[in-house]
Amino acid sequence: MRRTVSRESLHRKFNDSVEGMATRSNDAVRSVDATAVMDLLPGRPRLLALGEPTHGEDTLLDLRNELFRQLVEEEGYRTIAIESDCLRGLVVDDHVTSGRGALDEVMEHGFSHEWGAFAGNRELVCWMREYNTGRPASERLRFAGFDGPLEITGAASPRQALTALHACLAASVDTDLLPCTEETLDRLLGEDGRWTEPAAMRDPSRSVGRSAEADQLRLLADGLVALLDARGPQLIGANSREAWERARLYGRTATGLLRYHHAMADPSPGRMALLLGVRDLIMAENLLAVAERGPALVHAHNTHLQRNRSEMRMGGLPVEWWSAGALVDARLGAEYAFLATAVGTLRHRDVGTPPADTVEGLLYALGRDRCLVGGPGPAGLLGSGRPAPRVSPWFGYIPLDPAHVEKADGIVFVKDVP
Repeated sequence: MRRTVSRESLHRKFNDSVEGMATRSNDAVRSVDATAVMDLLPGRPRLLALGEPTHGEDTLLDLRNELFRQLVEEEGYRTIAIESDCLRGLVVDDHVTSGRGALDEVMEHGFSHEWGAFAGNRELVCWMREYNTGRPASERLRFAGFDGPLEITGAASPRQALTALHACLAASVDTDLLPCTEETLDRLLGEDGRWTEPAAMRDPSRSVGRSAEADQLRLLADGLVALLDARGPQLIGANSREAWERARLYGRTATGLLRYHHAMADPSPGRMALLLGVRDLIMAENLLAVAERGPALVHAHNTHLQRNRSEMRMGGLPVEWWSAGALVDARLGAEYAFLATAVGTLRHRDVGTPPADTVEGLLYALGRDRCLVGGPGPAGLLGSGRPAPRVSPWFGYIPLDPAHVEKADGIVFVKDVP
């Protein structure tokens, strides 16, 4: 016989949870700073990721910048990676490490998704450049984009990545070892417009991703990457480890883009799940490469960094895939840490005070402008009953899924985003 629970009983449970959180505020609800973050973790993780539930909000970017500044200065983190085009990110990295390029041009060409226009990102780049000024190369702070050159609306041509990879190899290895010439790549790639055709996102038949030329390019890209790995010691000796790592980035990007275009041409019902999964796989591979060179800070949407399987509805149908955070966690284990960010209100987006029985509602009731919730685990602070999911009236904001809270190492909460 199913037991029924009254609405009043549920409200009492949630009120008890809030009171319990308040009484444990000394050890469970902290200020948002580097010391509090590190106190939550058993040690310094190689990748420390901070999520956000929406993009482009100055308040959240300012919080990120301050927390990352502290973690760099106090905990020795040496790379900041954000959810932006990995190839464009090279422009930003060159600027913050060597001063190359004018700031306005770097912000315009070094970010995808038009994120160079965000004041918080500009301030981050300026601070990183200032931090590096006068420091030896071994102590400089590095920047990385870890998204592919793509978005849900389409993907770039693999030309830039493929030709750059070929050029890196051609400069150091015998011509006879190369699987193809630059002219062959150019012929197979054809016009870039074939790859960036906007209609291909909704119509698989408009995609070039499963053409004979694309299939041949996938084989050639695989051969170039294999040659790069096999000749790693030679390439490092002839150039530098940094040049070799950059060539590896070109290789990952080329193979990832060709894989993504191949999925775009898939007419099956699982096409969207495949595309979303390929994108997060590209992100994960880039994050693992960043982790190889030392401790790094990561910033992206919660859905890309969470340990849980991601899900959304597209065309009225549910779509599921494994996030980059889940893929990285499977490889790094305790060397990966994830802090989710939750917000109470975004009134300028018509997101008002959260319902009391949601994760955000429970945190909102604490009355703290911003706080870090952790201690024995965020899930334990929310009581024995699972909070209700919050529904957002604005598509650009995704509330925390109550089922995902237990796999986060902590929750950064911002009560009001003005």
